[in-house]
This record gives sequence, structure tokens and C-alpha cells, in this order.
Amino acid sequence: MKNKKELYKKLMSVAQKASKNSYSPYSKFKVGCAVLCSNGEIYTGTNIENASYGLSICAERTAIFNAVSNGNTKIEAVAVYTPYKYVTPCGACRQVISEFTKNADIIYNSITDIKIINIKKLLPDSFCLKS
Repeated sequence: MKNKKELYKKLMSVAQKASKNSYSPYSKFKVGCAVLCSNGEIYTGTNIENASYGLSICAERTAIFNAVSNGNTKIEAVAVYTPYKYVTPCGACRQVISEFTKNADIIYNSITDIKIINIKKLLPDSFCLKS
């Protein structure tokens, strides 16, 4: 598990860097995300707000859509960073994550360390059209 934890710390560092690009003039709540795909590639995203709030997008979905846009649909891990407090993905992001994996670890920061939880625990019995 030590190697995995080191990998996840690196992934969290990438997510932290991505959070600096957040466009969050309304909430001032910066979030960064780094998605690790099964081929080892990492894709990032950040939250992007809009004056019409419903058109905003979370960092997790930005990163996942970035990965999928580049042909990577197999997700191994998702790291979510915010400088304010620990945050797990929202319900919409959990559903999007579960579209591309049923077993990814979700890494998020706490005040002093990172926490790891599996998507199966965050979204048990997720909605799925695939058999």
C-alpha cells in the first residue's frame, strides 16, 4: 500500500496544481482534480463557474471529460483537492465517475493528510445502463 499511497500523494499534488486554474469568481471555492487512467496517463481539471450557475462544471467532471476526449475511458483513481477543507465529489460527479469505473479509489485532502475511499462506497448501487 505504500507505493499506492505515494502514487496518490503525487496525484493529489497534480490536483493541487490544477486548482490554481480554477475559475470561481462567485463561490471563491477553488477545486482541482487529477484523474489517473489505466494506461498511466493523468488528466486534470478544475471547477469553472458561470454567472448562470447551472452552467458551471466541477473539477472532477472537467478532468474526466478531458480524459475521455483524449480516448481514455478506463479510470483507476480520482484525486480531488481544495485548499479550504476536505471535499468528496458531489453526486453528479460520483455518477460520472461510476460511468467509467466501478472500482476507482477517490483521493481527497483533509487538513493534515489525504483520505482514500472507493467509488463503490461513495455511490453504492450506481445507476447503470450497461450490463
